[in-house]
Amino acid sequence: MVTLNRIYTKSGDKGQTALGDGTRLPKHALRIAAYGTVDEANAVIGVARLHVGAHGDDMLERIQNDLFDLGADLCVPEGGRRSEGALRIVDAQVERLEREIDVMNAELQPLKSFVLPAGSPSAAYLHLARTIVRRAERLMVELSEQEQVGAAAIKYINRLSDHLFVMARHANDRGAKDVLWKPGANR
Repeated sequence: MVTLNRIYTKSGDKGQTALGDGTRLPKHALRIAAYGTVDEANAVIGVARLHVGAHGDDMLERIQNDLFDLGADLCVPEGGRRSEGALRIVDAQVERLEREIDVMNAELQPLKSFVLPAGSPSAAYLHLARTIVRRAERLMVELSEQEQVGAAAIKYINRLSDHLFVMARHANDRGAKDVLWKPGANR
Protein backbone atom coordinates (compact mmCIF):
# COMPACT_ATOMS: atom_id res chain seq x y z
CA MET A 1 0.00 0.00 0.00
CA VAL A 2 1.16 3.52 -0.75
CA THR A 3 1.20 6.12 2.01
CA LEU A 4 1.36 9.77 1.04
CA ASN A 5 1.89 12.02 4.04
CA ARG A 6 3.32 14.99 2.17
CA ILE A 7 2.05 16.17 -1.19
CA TYR A 8 4.96 18.43 -2.01
CA THR A 9 8.56 17.50 -1.31
CA LYS A 10 10.41 20.22 -3.26
CA SER A 11 12.68 17.47 -4.60
CA GLY A 12 11.55 18.20 -8.17
CA ASP A 13 12.09 21.93 -8.04
CA LYS A 14 15.22 21.67 -10.18
CA GLY A 15 13.58 19.74 -13.02
CA GLN A 16 14.25 16.18 -11.90
CA THR A 17 12.00 13.48 -10.51
CA ALA A 18 12.55 10.09 -8.91
CA LEU A 19 11.59 6.76 -10.40
CA GLY A 20 10.16 4.02 -8.22
CA ASP A 21 13.64 2.60 -7.77
CA GLY A 22 15.06 5.92 -6.53
CA THR A 23 16.87 6.81 -9.76
CA ARG A 24 16.52 10.50 -10.58
CA LEU A 25 15.78 11.59 -14.15
CA PRO A 26 15.01 14.89 -15.85
CA LYS A 27 11.28 15.49 -15.94
CA HIS A 28 11.45 15.54 -19.75
CA ALA A 29 12.96 12.02 -19.94
CA LEU A 30 11.16 9.62 -22.26
CA ARG A 31 10.23 7.24 -19.42
CA ILE A 32 8.66 10.12 -17.46
CA ALA A 33 6.82 11.31 -20.59
CA ALA A 34 5.47 7.78 -21.14
CA TYR A 35 4.01 7.28 -17.70
CA GLY A 36 2.94 10.92 -17.51
CA THR A 37 0.90 10.39 -20.66
CA VAL A 38 -0.60 7.22 -19.16
CA ASP A 39 -1.64 9.41 -16.21
CA GLU A 40 -3.15 11.97 -18.60
CA ALA A 41 -5.20 9.24 -20.28
CA ASN A 42 -6.37 8.08 -16.87
CA ALA A 43 -7.59 11.59 -16.04
CA VAL A 44 -9.64 11.82 -19.25
CA ILE A 45 -11.09 8.38 -18.56
CA GLY A 46 -12.20 9.81 -15.21
CA VAL A 47 -14.14 12.49 -17.10
CA ALA A 48 -15.61 9.87 -19.46
CA ARG A 49 -16.86 7.95 -16.42
CA LEU A 50 -19.14 10.88 -15.62
CA HIS A 51 -21.00 10.24 -18.88
CA VAL A 52 -21.22 6.45 -19.25
CA GLY A 53 -23.72 4.05 -17.71
CA ALA A 54 -23.04 1.66 -14.85
CA HIS A 55 -21.64 -1.16 -17.01
CA GLY A 56 -19.24 1.19 -18.78
CA ASP A 57 -18.29 2.80 -15.49
CA ASP A 58 -17.34 -0.61 -14.07
CA MET A 59 -15.07 -1.30 -17.04
CA LEU A 60 -13.49 2.15 -16.89
CA GLU A 61 -12.89 1.85 -13.15
CA ARG A 62 -10.95 -1.38 -13.75
CA ILE A 63 -9.04 0.32 -16.57
CA GLN A 64 -8.15 3.27 -14.36
CA ASN A 65 -6.73 0.90 -11.77
CA ASP A 66 -4.81 -0.93 -14.53
CA LEU A 67 -3.38 2.39 -15.70
CA PHE A 68 -1.98 2.99 -12.21
CA ASP A 69 -0.48 -0.51 -12.45
CA LEU A 70 1.00 0.48 -15.81
CA GLY A 71 2.44 3.68 -14.34
CA ALA A 72 3.99 1.63 -11.52
CA ASP A 73 5.38 -0.79 -14.11
CA LEU A 74 6.97 2.03 -16.12
CA CYS A 75 8.40 3.88 -13.12
CA VAL A 76 10.51 0.87 -12.04
CA PRO A 77 12.76 -0.04 -14.98
CA GLU A 78 12.96 -3.74 -15.75
CA GLY A 79 16.33 -5.19 -14.84
CA GLY A 80 17.22 -2.16 -12.74
CA ARG A 81 17.36 -1.55 -9.01
CA ARG A 82 14.31 -2.81 -7.11
CA SER A 83 12.92 -4.43 -10.28
CA GLU A 84 12.54 -7.84 -8.66
CA GLY A 85 8.98 -8.12 -7.38
CA ALA A 86 7.94 -4.82 -9.00
CA LEU A 87 4.32 -4.49 -10.06
CA ARG A 88 4.02 -5.35 -13.75
CA ILE A 89 1.18 -5.50 -16.25
CA VAL A 90 0.34 -9.14 -16.95
CA ASP A 91 -1.28 -10.93 -19.88
CA ALA A 92 -4.49 -11.52 -17.87
CA GLN A 93 -5.13 -7.76 -17.92
CA VAL A 94 -4.75 -7.71 -21.72
CA GLU A 95 -7.03 -10.75 -22.05
CA ARG A 96 -9.74 -9.05 -19.95
CA LEU A 97 -9.69 -6.08 -22.33
CA GLU A 98 -9.99 -8.46 -25.29
CA ARG A 99 -13.01 -10.22 -23.75
CA GLU A 100 -14.70 -6.87 -23.08
CA ILE A 101 -13.98 -5.70 -26.63
CA ASP A 102 -15.48 -8.88 -28.06
CA VAL A 103 -18.67 -8.53 -25.98
CA MET A 104 -19.19 -4.88 -26.95
CA ASN A 105 -18.21 -5.38 -30.59
CA ALA A 106 -20.70 -8.25 -31.00
CA GLU A 107 -23.48 -5.67 -30.56
CA LEU A 108 -22.15 -3.28 -33.22
CA GLN A 109 -22.78 -3.17 -36.95
CA PRO A 110 -19.65 -3.43 -39.12
CA LEU A 111 -18.17 -0.06 -40.03
CA LYS A 112 -18.53 1.29 -43.56
CA SER A 113 -16.30 4.32 -42.97
CA PHE A 114 -14.00 5.77 -40.35
CA VAL A 115 -15.70 7.17 -37.25
CA LEU A 116 -15.26 10.82 -36.34
CA PRO A 117 -14.66 11.45 -32.63
CA ALA A 118 -18.18 12.73 -31.96
CA GLY A 119 -21.70 11.63 -31.21
CA SER A 120 -22.58 11.53 -27.53
CA PRO A 121 -20.55 13.26 -24.79
CA SER A 122 -19.40 9.88 -23.48
CA ALA A 123 -18.22 8.81 -26.95
CA ALA A 124 -16.37 12.08 -27.47
CA TYR A 125 -14.52 11.72 -24.15
CA LEU A 126 -13.76 8.07 -24.88
CA HIS A 127 -12.30 9.08 -28.25
CA LEU A 128 -10.22 11.77 -26.53
CA ALA A 129 -8.94 9.15 -24.07
CA ARG A 130 -8.20 6.83 -27.01
CA THR A 131 -6.01 9.43 -28.71
CA ILE A 132 -4.07 10.08 -25.51
CA VAL A 133 -3.62 6.32 -25.05
CA ARG A 134 -2.23 6.15 -28.61
CA ARG A 135 0.28 8.87 -27.70
CA ALA A 136 1.25 6.93 -24.57
CA GLU A 137 1.70 3.86 -26.76
CA ARG A 138 3.98 5.73 -29.16
CA LEU A 139 6.11 6.92 -26.25
CA MET A 140 6.24 3.45 -24.72
CA VAL A 141 7.29 1.88 -28.02
CA GLU A 142 9.97 4.53 -28.45
CA LEU A 143 11.15 3.85 -24.89
CA SER A 144 11.22 0.11 -25.63
CA GLU A 145 13.72 0.77 -28.43
CA GLN A 146 16.13 2.23 -25.86
CA GLU A 147 15.30 0.34 -22.67
CA GLN A 148 13.46 -2.79 -21.65
CA VAL A 149 9.68 -2.40 -21.41
CA GLY A 150 7.48 -5.40 -20.67
CA ALA A 151 5.75 -7.00 -23.64
CA ALA A 152 2.47 -7.19 -21.70
CA ALA A 153 2.64 -3.45 -21.00
CA ILE A 154 2.96 -2.67 -24.72
CA LYS A 155 0.14 -5.10 -25.56
CA TYR A 156 -2.06 -3.61 -22.83
CA ILE A 157 -1.73 -0.02 -24.05
CA ASN A 158 -2.32 -1.11 -27.65
CA ARG A 159 -5.42 -3.10 -26.75
CA LEU A 160 -6.71 -0.29 -24.54
CA SER A 161 -7.01 2.09 -27.49
CA ASP A 162 -9.03 -0.58 -29.32
CA HIS A 163 -11.20 -1.00 -26.22
CA LEU A 164 -11.87 2.72 -25.96
CA PHE A 165 -12.72 2.90 -29.67
CA VAL A 166 -15.26 0.07 -29.41
CA MET A 167 -16.62 1.49 -26.16
CA ALA A 168 -17.09 4.91 -27.83
CA ARG A 169 -19.06 3.28 -30.64
CA HIS A 170 -21.09 1.34 -28.08
CA ALA A 171 -21.79 4.62 -26.24
CA ASN A 172 -23.15 6.06 -29.49
CA ASP A 173 -26.28 3.94 -29.21
CA ARG A 174 -24.37 0.81 -30.19
CA GLY A 175 -22.99 2.56 -33.27
CA ALA A 176 -26.33 3.89 -34.54
CA LYS A 177 -25.30 7.46 -33.68
CA ASP A 178 -21.70 7.21 -34.88
CA VAL A 179 -20.64 10.19 -36.96
CA LEU A 180 -18.94 8.77 -40.04
CA TRP A 181 -16.22 10.34 -42.16
CA LYS A 182 -17.41 11.36 -45.61
CA PRO A 183 -14.25 11.52 -47.72
CA GLY A 184 -14.03 14.73 -49.74
CA ALA A 185 -17.43 15.95 -48.54
CA ASN A 186 -16.34 19.57 -48.20
CA ARG A 187 -14.38 20.09 -51.42
